[in-house]
Amino acid sequence: MATTRLRNDTYSDYSSTEVSPSEENSPGASNSFVPRSRQYERLDDHHSSSTTWFQTLIHLLKGNIGTGLLGLPLAVKNAGIVLGPLSLVVMGIIAVHCMDLLVKCANHFCQRDQRPFVDYGDAVMYGMESTPSQWLRTHSIWGRRMVGFFLILTQLGFCCVYFVFLADNIKQVVEAANCTTNDCSSNKTIVLTESMDSRLYILSFLPFLILLVFIRNLRYLSIFSLLANVAMLGSVVMIYLYIGQDIPDPTHLSYASSWRSYPLFFGTAIFAFEGIGVILPLENKMKIPHQFPVVLYVGMAIVTALYISMGTLGYLRFGSDIMSSITLNLPNCWLYQSVKLLYSFGIFITFALQFYVAAEIIVPAVITSRVQGRCVLFLDLTTRALLVCVTCVLAVLIPRLDLIITLVGSVSSSALALIIPPLLEIFTYYSEGLSRWIIAKDILISLVGFLGFVFGTYVTLWELLTPDSLPSQNITAVFAVQ
Repeated sequence: MATTRLRNDTYSDYSSTEVSPSEENSPGASNSFVPRSRQYERLDDHHSSSTTWFQTLIHLLKGNIGTGLLGLPLAVKNAGIVLGPLSLVVMGIIAVHCMDLLVKCANHFCQRDQRPFVDYGDAVMYGMESTPSQWLRTHSIWGRRMVGFFLILTQLGFCCVYFVFLADNIKQVVEAANCTTNDCSSNKTIVLTESMDSRLYILSFLPFLILLVFIRNLRYLSIFSLLANVAMLGSVVMIYLYIGQDIPDPTHLSYASSWRSYPLFFGTAIFAFEGIGVILPLENKMKIPHQFPVVLYVGMAIVTALYISMGTLGYLRFGSDIMSSITLNLPNCWLYQSVKLLYSFGIFITFALQFYVAAEIIVPAVITSRVQGRCVLFLDLTTRALLVCVTCVLAVLIPRLDLIITLVGSVSSSALALIIPPLLEIFTYYSEGLSRWIIAKDILISLVGFLGFVFGTYVTLWELLTPDSLPSQNITAVFAVQ
């Protein structure tokens, strides 16, 4: 999940995977520039603030595992039982390669300019300044602004997804409350009690989430964040235990999907893999930065294996009945209802972490240097409340979890994770000499990301605007427990 603060001279080192982004860099960082070679050990006076390779690995896993994981079974359905897992492997390889490109280019500018740290936006700006093109050098500031724009779009998109996820899961728990049993192995059809529309559930979460984002120092949420991580981990384990048993005959499942549904797979998959924004903050915080490539490859290998297994097993287990989130396919017994509630609690707390990134970029732009005193706090809280209201309105307008995930993935995640990093490598090293094969490889990756952006967005909007493609509001009226 992307998190970067786009500043020139100062940078507070944090990421959305951490609960204390208000930690400041070491005082000596602004005065003594340290070359960013991968073969050095960070020797500042605050070793306690640096992370080991294991801590970095945990943060990397936390930053890449969220609601996208639960939507991958439906993504595999949109691609096919054979094409889907193979596509996840390819996408995982490309995503890791793009992350490595970003780290390599950032290290290049740190060494060249003797800077302690370069964030994503600055790397793109410096890359454009390094090109032979006069036009790109003149407009290099727009590279940083473009990254900031897509970063804000991505983070607020995540918040929209969280609104819909909370509404869908809580709605199902409430509607099944009267017929929830302790028997999770029975095979019967349960008629759910009809409750209010999912949009009303979305609106009901609005005041609570506004109060949550009013907590400007996330240190106060640290204990809740820890509990949320434990709850989500336990929920994922319980989901695996359920979908790994009693898998039906898969021969009736299609091997490859149609061309129209495959862009929906792309949007969901790239939404899940879009963790490139946490890469530079995590690498910067490591005590021994040259260990980061190994951490990156090991961590993303684990993430890719988790994605493939969840997507494949989920689709095999539920087949064509798979829903936008695999939690919605779990039985209506108390054990798995608690899984939905625990994961919803984790997502509720994570909302504040994802929202923090966008707020840290937008709020300072709203509050000018002329504003002082109580007006600063008033504008800060008002801006936060309005941003939450915007995400809530978008969630109400697009109350389908699968489509909003695909739309966010296609529009913003593809730009940050696939389109920009290969172009950044060309910008950075073109004047120093790049082989034709590397240029062709980078153009191909960016082209794949651009095509996914175009077709994924087009198909998603088509699904939203076509009346017969929308599900009925009573889609969860009958639920089969298997």
